[in-house]
Amino acid sequence: NLAEKWSDVPFLPIQFFKNRKVLTGNNPVQKVFESSGTDNTQTSKHYVTNLQLYKDLLANGFEAAYGQPNQYCLLALLPSYLERKDSSLVEMVKHLMQISAHSRNGFFLNEFGLLKNTLKELEKQAQPTILIGVTFALLDFVEQFQLKVPNIIVMETGGMKGRRNELTRTELHSILKKGFGSREIHSEYGMTELLSQAYSKGKGVYHPPNWMKVVARDVEDPLILLPPGTRGAINIIDLANVHSCSFIATDDIGLVNEDGTFEILGRLDGSEMRGCSLLAV
Repeated sequence: NLAEKWSDVPFLPIQFFKNRKVLTGNNPVQKVFESSGTDNTQTSKHYVTNLQLYKDLLANGFEAAYGQPNQYCLLALLPSYLERKDSSLVEMVKHLMQISAHSRNGFFLNEFGLLKNTLKELEKQAQPTILIGVTFALLDFVEQFQLKVPNIIVMETGGMKGRRNELTRTELHSILKKGFGSREIHSEYGMTELLSQAYSKGKGVYHPPNWMKVVARDVEDPLILLPPGTRGAINIIDLANVHSCSFIATDDIGLVNEDGTFEILGRLDGSEMRGCSLLAV
């Protein structure tokens, strides 16, 4: 039977990206994004047939949340991602850096001293700056240095990667706010299986772009979709996945607000720990 409305379409379990080639049509594959995975876990692969569409939408999504990228200096603290050539997160940040074209843009591995000095200089210059970092690396940094750079946007993503014990989002943001002197900690929600990103400017409330819709499903019966404000497993419609699958049933637990924003509260019991943000309230 043909679906008459979006809610009639079943959502593909996200695990299919681990053991199937999720692809529609016969267009040649231009890029394969691969998840980081953790020890002894199978990685997900996303076959991209229109890399320019991906880049255009990620730029549009960023602009909707933060304005033009060329007003920012972009710094990235992404160890364990930067070493991998197929990371969608690194591809995203590289493209935003290309648009920004700021002379101080750059990736950092373990050069914490250089990063500290760069942040202090950019703060002193009142240069709008975003530091996007994988969670465990940001924690490593603030254990070594305590800064007062309240005008720097600190954006966490990427989870702990098995490097540290998991923290609640409240605990994590409290540590990072103290370490950077920030009023709020921003977050990026993305994954290999989705070609779009959602951003939070504080308190873990994510704003999806216009072509992305988030709904909660019943944990016991995945075909039952839940009303706004109800805690459940997270389903995502991402129209950027036009050549793979736009209807994805994730392993995240969360809730969707009336205005379409959403919050991530944890993971389904028994699901693998992922590289993306895993934090509960």
